[in-house]
Amino acid sequence: MTDLSTDSPLLEVSNLAVNFRTMDGEVAAVRNAGFSLPAGETLAIVGESGSGKSTTAMAVIGLLPGNGKVASGSIRFDGQELVGLPEAKMRAIRGRSIGLVPQDPMSNLNPVTRIGTQVAETLLVHGMATSKDVDRKVVEVLTAAGLPNAKERAKQYPHEFSGGMRQRALIAIGLACRPRLLIADEPTSALDVTVQRTILDQIDRMTEELGTSVLLITHDLGLAAERASQLVVMHRGEVVETGPARLLLEDPQHPYTQSLVRAAPSVAAVRLRPGAFAGAPGTADLPAAAEAEDKATDTAAVDNIVEFRDLTKVFKIRGRADDFYAAKNVTLDIPRGKTVAIVGESGSGKTTTARMLLKLIEPTSGSMTFDGMDVAKLDKVQLRDFRQRVQPIFQDPYSSLDPMYTIERILEEPLKTYKRGDRAERRRRVLELMDQVALPHDMLHRYPAELSGGQRQRVAIARALALKPELIVCDEPVSALDVLVQAQILQLLGDLQREFGLSYLFISHDLAVVRLISDYVCVMKDGELVEAATSEEVFSNPRHPYTRKLLASIPGNELNIQGDAELDGELAS
Repeated sequence: MTDLSTDSPLLEVSNLAVNFRTMDGEVAAVRNAGFSLPAGETLAIVGESGSGKSTTAMAVIGLLPGNGKVASGSIRFDGQELVGLPEAKMRAIRGRSIGLVPQDPMSNLNPVTRIGTQVAETLLVHGMATSKDVDRKVVEVLTAAGLPNAKERAKQYPHEFSGGMRQRALIAIGLACRPRLLIADEPTSALDVTVQRTILDQIDRMTEELGTSVLLITHDLGLAAERASQLVVMHRGEVVETGPARLLLEDPQHPYTQSLVRAAPSVAAVRLRPGAFAGAPGTADLPAAAEAEDKATDTAAVDNIVEFRDLTKVFKIRGRADDFYAAKNVTLDIPRGKTVAIVGESGSGKTTTARMLLKLIEPTSGSMTFDGMDVAKLDKVQLRDFRQRVQPIFQDPYSSLDPMYTIERILEEPLKTYKRGDRAERRRRVLELMDQVALPHDMLHRYPAELSGGQRQRVAIARALALKPELIVCDEPVSALDVLVQAQILQLLGDLQREFGLSYLFISHDLAVVRLISDYVCVMKDGELVEAATSEEVFSNPRHPYTRKLLASIPGNELNIQGDAELDGELAS
């Protein structure tokens, strides 16, 4: 293992072993892990979900779950040993000297407390503000984290924020005390690329101005290479390779690191599914683009499973006299058997559009048809049929899975609700779903809290597939997954689409993933559709300045990480 240490590292982890107590005895989650992080630098830990990345980070900050313990090894922060430190002394370090940005925003924000109050609590507890100036400092912290209209947003609750905005609130809390070490566990996984760059630039400024070190946990190799000076690769609880980030990713030595690099998506990659685009004209009219491609390929008329016409959603905002247009005059089609992706910044209207399609919220005006039926006029029987034929994959797997249900019950529930098969047939279907999303059968009796973030997301995907729907609305379906599992899931979605003629509405902030999975791309900004065309056209010849801005913000775009083209060929073959 390459030695990353300096004469006086801020954080030094040596021979770390972390065990968890289970019903089957102790399980070793981390074994003999070690690395050094100098003051003022950024070190990234990458690896698959369940590889021990987050467990290592939680051991550093002393936040292992009740059944976890540091079995052996040393964790030294600024020369002080943290292993075995009394909780009272650890609390004095945690938050003020070591900050944390956790992975899951919905489970880490208090749902009944205003966002501003939660930021203020951190500032007051650690003496970073007084009761007189705390409101002003809350606004400053939220603004630095990239939240627009911070003064108004501070008065809102977590459920009134989009997923990306909730993540930014967590980042604000983590940075509030300007700690010497910031542990960032997937800090930008829910953020679009432009806000992601804003947040990462803010972290970089802290590193330069204050000498703050960053321990970055991420599955985004491009981000790791762009932002970290050193990289640690973990696999099955062990450190398998370390070294300078860019060198390691451009010339990986360990077979596991090589597999990670091959699986990393890129905007330079070809479409996941075989077959070239017909070179449709660069028009902002999606139905016309769809028609051009279909005529060029098989001369068949376009068969749209979904049609939106001037779809608008208006919300009333507390404390504001004017209405907020979350979606405004959105017109687009989803051709049957195709994938339409919607991209844009957090708050651009992507998820609002998806929720209208799912009939989770009602549009204020405009029309929406599914398979020729006016969705607004569905009766009770038709609506029940609609719910079976259109299934969601939500952005946040923790809040969309019942924490009191086992994984088996979660996957069986839609089958029982819609009376699909007897008990034995449902059991076979559940096992088939587990295989499709690469989850071992021994996880069936676990609960969501016992799974990693990526594993929970795979369960959510499996549940969406249970009823074999015709249309799947995917709201950031792979944002929580490492690149290897991400590649498997994207391949699975492509295979299912080819086998069953599935249609997808794919919501994502990850343009590299969108490039792999989509036939057509719609770009939204401030609730409006600003560009729509084939995926090939949008990525090779973006017309709108906002689209060009999104593409320019992708982390690691300029790096020489070329493994993905080889993988794309394998997936397409």
